[in-house]
Amino acid sequence: MTDPRVFIAQVAAGLTAPGAPFEQVSEPVLGVSIPVMAKRYKSLPELLTASEQWGERDYLVTEDRRVSFVEHAAAARAVASVLADRYGVKQGDRVGIFAANGPDWVIAFWATQLLGAVAVGYNAWWAPPEIAYGVEHTSPVVVFADAKRGAVLAKSGVAVPTVSFENDLPAMITDATTAVLPAVSIAEDDPAVILYSSGTSGKPKGVTASHRNLIAVSDYHRFTDAMMAAFTGQTIDGPSERRYLVTAPLFHIASLHNLVIPRLATGATVVFAPGAFDAERVLRVIAKERVTNWAAVPTMAARLLALDLTSFDLSSLGALSLNSAPSSERLLQEVAAGLAGTGAQVALTTSYGLTESGTAATVATPLDLAADPTSVGGPIIGVAVEIRDADGRVVDDGEEGEVCIRSPYVMLGYWADEAATKAAIDNERWLRTGDFGTLADGRLRLSGRRSDLILRGGENVYPVEVEHALDAHPAVIESAVIGVDHPDLGQEVAAIVVVADEPVDEAALRDFLADRIAAFKIPSRWRISQESLPRNATGKVTRRSLAL
Repeated sequence: MTDPRVFIAQVAAGLTAPGAPFEQVSEPVLGVSIPVMAKRYKSLPELLTASEQWGERDYLVTEDRRVSFVEHAAAARAVASVLADRYGVKQGDRVGIFAANGPDWVIAFWATQLLGAVAVGYNAWWAPPEIAYGVEHTSPVVVFADAKRGAVLAKSGVAVPTVSFENDLPAMITDATTAVLPAVSIAEDDPAVILYSSGTSGKPKGVTASHRNLIAVSDYHRFTDAMMAAFTGQTIDGPSERRYLVTAPLFHIASLHNLVIPRLATGATVVFAPGAFDAERVLRVIAKERVTNWAAVPTMAARLLALDLTSFDLSSLGALSLNSAPSSERLLQEVAAGLAGTGAQVALTTSYGLTESGTAATVATPLDLAADPTSVGGPIIGVAVEIRDADGRVVDDGEEGEVCIRSPYVMLGYWADEAATKAAIDNERWLRTGDFGTLADGRLRLSGRRSDLILRGGENVYPVEVEHALDAHPAVIESAVIGVDHPDLGQEVAAIVVVADEPVDEAALRDFLADRIAAFKIPSRWRISQESLPRNATGKVTRRSLAL
């Protein structure tokens, strides 16, 4: 019997061989030779033009609106012409987008790309001082905003022209009857978008992605479609029939880089779930719109388990990916069991990536999770992963160190922050992630963030490991582990534990952990409550806001 991993490698080799649709060649990227796809678009405007081949098929879908590929392209051109004529936006200028998810966000993004300008996705949760920082940091010529964020922008005290989604943008589309665009010459490594990292300390950094980065991500998605077709003995001779649900914000790579942009390359549909996350409402959207693929954060998946999933028609759902935050083995098992009762044939995957990596660096397929449910899988096409020690040396398989990544997806750098860029990316274009882990048998296993590391009396404690152990307790809904100052040890381990109605005390949790992790990793300080942990817009726990 053929080893499945060998078979997968053979299929991939056939698709990437010389002359094949996804032929890979080594070319200089910012001075370093990196594997790239030989047959590729060279800019996002080229991709937008090509997307018109998908015609009247749905590109963007909401509860009350459907935008086809040709309608979207026409709207983007119209808005771009007004941006150039009325606001003087030119190549290299920044154009801000400060709004909730929806088709208008996407149209504003693509209009910006047509001018060779740089779209800046501001965090829609930001308060006035935070958006003031963002505007001052990137100096946009104009900012698109919905009514709610427009009011926040007005309170920030910054003076910048604003285009409202409710009134101005529709008028732009109808007024620009002849969308004549200025000629631009875009290089592959020109900046295309700035998204802000969630940050663990200080001000958020503006992660800058190039046209090359985003085209490469789109090609990665085309490649995965081709791989799936090859596994099932099919060929791709038209648009994809997949329908992707968006529940993460568009100012995050999970939605913008990996859902919205690649669909122009594959012809698939993007479905927006309305408003703030509501598990029951999301399940209704999946049923109504026949969603096939959903990339969720673990918290969202966990909330599904409180519902009777068998009361929803989830038969269309074929793939669920848990991203943005670590998933415990227990959660993966519970989600798989919950979905099994719905009749849906769901391939459950997890991945590892960060804003700076542009897309997932590794993906754990069902095959990977069956072999090692604690791993985040192996590198995707085009990605090289190394584990390095404190001196930058590559360590042996199974040894722990910092995760380093190199690929055509990795960011250009941090906007207007050369020092931070040099600290993150070395001269050979290796991205130092700040995450620690091990690489064995081709699969990556994460230990935790360097910035979250707890130094207890000379011993290293990674919060993720302790959290996963705690989350395995049947009474625990979620947990967060932090380091707190200690006069003798330097730091001690503290845990904030969210429990259900079932009573549980510190002693029971300590006893539970005693069989699972080393004694020095067991928390010595506790807070047990039924109050949910604070999270940011991408589902990550905001550790800075935690205290005992």
